[in-house]
Amino acid sequence: MAQQATPVRRVRLGRAIGPEPTAVSGVVLLLPGGDEVSHRKPAALLATSYVRTLGRRLTRAGRGEGLASHVVRYRYRGWNGPAANLASDALWAADEVVRRYGDVPVCLVGIDMGGRAALRAGGHEAVNSVLAIAPWLPEDDVAAEPEPVKQLGGRRVMIVHGTNDERTDPELSFRLAERAKKANRDVCRFEVHSDRHGLHQHRDEVLALAEDFAMGVLFGRAFSRPVADAFAAPPPLGLRMPLAAGFGKSLRSRSGPNRTRP
Repeated sequence: MAQQATPVRRVRLGRAIGPEPTAVSGVVLLLPGGDEVSHRKPAALLATSYVRTLGRRLTRAGRGEGLASHVVRYRYRGWNGPAANLASDALWAADEVVRRYGDVPVCLVGIDMGGRAALRAGGHEAVNSVLAIAPWLPEDDVAAEPEPVKQLGGRRVMIVHGTNDERTDPELSFRLAERAKKANRDVCRFEVHSDRHGLHQHRDEVLALAEDFAMGVLFGRAFSRPVADAFAAPPPLGLRMPLAAGFGKSLRSRSGPNRTRP
């Protein structure tokens, strides 16, 4: 009996979250978490929990500006060493955005291993910003090249990490941010004190912070004072910025367009 060929897996761009704008002027690509090594098909739940909640929040906030948000459907669940499959899939997705929508700014938003993918793929010419939430990063190894940061030049970069994260080491994201800041002043990092990997304790604040960042980098809305201060502060202050409890509740309404950059 002839052996059946293994089907070729292809990366896909998920359907736009919410109603897709008639005229798209900015795109968020949502990159779910994954495993260090796995050639299995990603579980559906990876793309339907935190990233979809975040995508709905950003879509509502940017609807009037022409924002489209898509979840990237990976080929494999794992990063898989030098293959860096999740980063390759993120780059393909950015290419697909250009094909579909033309010359519009793209913000990569990644969680866990998707955060690493967002940082690694940040050099794509369509990408103007990267948000990495609790990013998984490799341990420092003197025998291996450090995680690259040069590709982040010219992009706005924000990292958000819980200080009690038991899955991804927050010190590793601080060290990467420190290296990136030397080559790119537009890097900041927020620490969510006492929160763990899922950032459930301060979920509302993290979602508000993500909205503040995405609307600023994609549509020129003025950043809130804490975000503007984080970008402006020299290291380590701007890389260990505490995310205040209640962040977002006291911010002025930003429902109308504001084209003023900080």
